[in-house]
Amino acid sequence: MVVEEQIVAMKSDFFKALAHPTRVRILERLARNGEEVCVCELIEDLGVEQSNLSQHLSILRKQHIITSTKVGLKVMYRIKYPEVLTIMEKVQKILAQQFQEGEALMRHLADR
Repeated sequence: MVVEEQIVAMKSDFFKALAHPTRVRILERLARNGEEVCVCELIEDLGVEQSNLSQHLSILRKQHIITSTKVGLKVMYRIKYPEVLTIMEKVQKILAQQFQEGEALMRHLADR
C-alpha cells in the first residue's frame, strides 16, 4: 500500500471513530469538563452500560482521540488532542448552515 493510501485509510478510520452518537456524546462530555473525567461519571452522565461504554472508549483510544490514566482505582479519561473539539465545532456550524438552507427552501416552497 502506498503511503498516500495509508494516510487516506488512517483519516477514514479517524472519522469512523467519531461516527457514533455515543462516542460523540463521550467527547462532548469530556469537552464540557475540560479535564479528566472518571469512567464512573461517564456511565452516570451518559446512561449507558459499562460494557457498552468500554467498547466506545476503546475505539476512541485506539485512534488516539482520548487517553486514560489510572488514579487509584479510578480510570480517568480526557481528550488527547483539543483539535478534535475544533472538528466537532466545525461540524456543528455546517449543520446549522444546512438547517438554515433547509428553512429557506421550506419558506420558498410555502410562498409558492
